[in-house]
This record gives sequence, structure tokens and C-alpha cells, in this order.
Amino acid sequence: MTGRARRGVRLTALVSASLLTLVAGCGDEGGAGGGGTLVGLVTKTDTNPFFVKMKEGAQQAAGSTGATVQSFAGKQDGDNQSQVDAIENLIGAGAKGILITPNDSKAIVPSVDKARVAGLLVIALDTPLEPSSAADATFATDNYQAGKLIGQWAKAKFEAEGKQAKIALLDLNPNQVSVDVQRDQGFLHGFGIDVKDKERIGDESDPRIVGHDVTDGAPEGGRTAMENLLQKDPGINLVYTINEPAAAGAYEALKAAGKEKDVTIVSVDGGCPGVENVKSGIIGATAQQYPLKMAQMGVEAIAKFAKDGTKPLNTAGKDFVDTGVTLITDQPVFGVESKDSAWGRENCWG
Repeated sequence: MTGRARRGVRLTALVSASLLTLVAGCGDEGGAGGGGTLVGLVTKTDTNPFFVKMKEGAQQAAGSTGATVQSFAGKQDGDNQSQVDAIENLIGAGAKGILITPNDSKAIVPSVDKARVAGLLVIALDTPLEPSSAADATFATDNYQAGKLIGQWAKAKFEAEGKQAKIALLDLNPNQVSVDVQRDQGFLHGFGIDVKDKERIGDESDPRIVGHDVTDGAPEGGRTAMENLLQKDPGINLVYTINEPAAAGAYEALKAAGKEKDVTIVSVDGGCPGVENVKSGIIGATAQQYPLKMAQMGVEAIAKFAKDGTKPLNTAGKDFVDTGVTLITDQPVFGVESKDSAWGRENCWG
């Protein structure tokens, strides 16, 4: 190979590497091609079906509003740095707004502040920032209400059956992010347990609580957490889980221990696999939320902001925009409104 040819190969390789770096920094692009309002969607991960459905909702809304969506995600649940990097990229790209499901509700705030100073509208989806006022708005399930619904259902079920509860709580991670705290504390409130400080997991003293463990919201984490708590008390008969993947893992641990028929599992999500688990009896009841709607509404709000500066208004009586929650169960109880798994399948995601 001649010197000129070698220089040409090196130049080609350098240009190719530069292009790859640019592509990696831009995230996944969807929506209305290269024109219109640029909206950033930054999710916790890009593998959880909940966030996949969010991305679908954002792209659908982009098509109807003329916006362009660039999507970013953490490498795993809890990955704050990737979200920080995504916000920096979106500010530099001239985005008009950012939709974010924060991996760390507190640690991401300085980056959100920087985006807002730069003139971007920042909307938290599903998980509020801490403080919630750090974002311009939050579009979310009422996570406390979601937990409260499954707690009320479990309380009524156990009272009707004359059973005393021994409760295991399978939470998200040790960081006590807002969505984790709200669902856990809502469940305990719904079940009639004094939660003491409702902003903190694990300070309760009720003897019915066997313990808390963390799952990372994943099946393997749910299984390990359930195994740990069964070692503490094999008589557990009620299991709260942060989400349905954790519930599926908990069920596998219970099944391996021969206890799956003696334990009631409740959860939050309303994804299609979770609703199928309600139908099959693996999950007794779940609180269904609507990620596609959250993201659609978020893109529409940023498009409106870009057009005339209008910011979204909170749901009356709440400090966020409530996107709805429905209790899904095939074992309805008196006094707690619910829909069956057939209805849940018609409205599920994932």
C-alpha cells in the first residue's frame, strides 16, 4: 500500500469514528423528521416496557404536533450520569423542552436548573423531582393513590377472609426516590398502617410488617428480595411490590418455596404481562398507570410552550398533572372501585 493510500485509509477511519461519536451523542430520533420543535425524552432505561411505551407515545404526539423527538436513557435504573449527559446534549442541540423520568430525583436537579435557565421547558414524567418545583411541571400517576388502592383492596380482602397479615414490602432501591416512597407509603396507608413519616420508607413500627427489601424493579431482584424476607419469616402472606416485574420474581421465589398459594401479591404498573398475571392469579390486584398518555401530553405541552410560551397547569388540588390510575383485579372487594383483567388488557401497555 502506498503512503497516499495509507493516509486515505487513516482519514476515512477518522471521519467514520467522528460520525459514530456524533450519532451516539444524539440519542434515538423519532417523530416528524428533522424539522419543527425539538423535544428531548430522557427515560430511566430503554428496556423497561413502561419506557418503551412512553417513547411510542412521544413519537405519536410528535407526528401530530410537527415536533421532533430525540430519546435518551440511562444504562440501567439508577444511572444519573447518562441523564446528565443527555440534558447537556439537548441544551446544545437547541431543544425547546425535555421530558424526563429521573433516575435520581435529587441528583438530576442541577442539570434541570441549567436547562431551565437556558429557556427549556422541563416536565418530569411519572417520577417527580425533589423538590417537585425543580421542574416546570410533572405529568404522572398519583403514585400515592396507586399504592393506596392496592392497600385498600388487600385490607378488605384480608378482613373478609378473617386473616392476620404478615407483610413483605419489595421496594425499588436504597435511594428512596419519590415514586418508590409514594407507592410504598400509599400501600401501607391503604392497609391501615401508621406510616409515621410519609416521606420515608421503613420507619414504621407495626408488627404486621416483616420487613422491606429492594429489587431494582426487576424479576431477579424481586426473587432475591423475596427469598431474603422468607428467611426472616416464612409465614409471610401479603407481598407489596414496587412494580410487576418485581412481582413476577417474588412469585418465582414463593413457588420455589411451595408457598405461592398461601400468599397474596399486589403491585403497580398495569402492563400487559402484569395484567395477564392478574388473570392467572399470580398477582391479586395491580394499579394500572398510563405511560403512553404521559408522554403524549408532555410533547403536546412542549409544542404549545414553543408556540406561545404557555406552561401546563396542574390538576385541581394537586401539585402535578394527574394522568390517572385504575385498580385492576378479578377479585373485587366491597368499597374499592376496580376493573377486571379483561378491561385491563384493553388498556395495558408493553
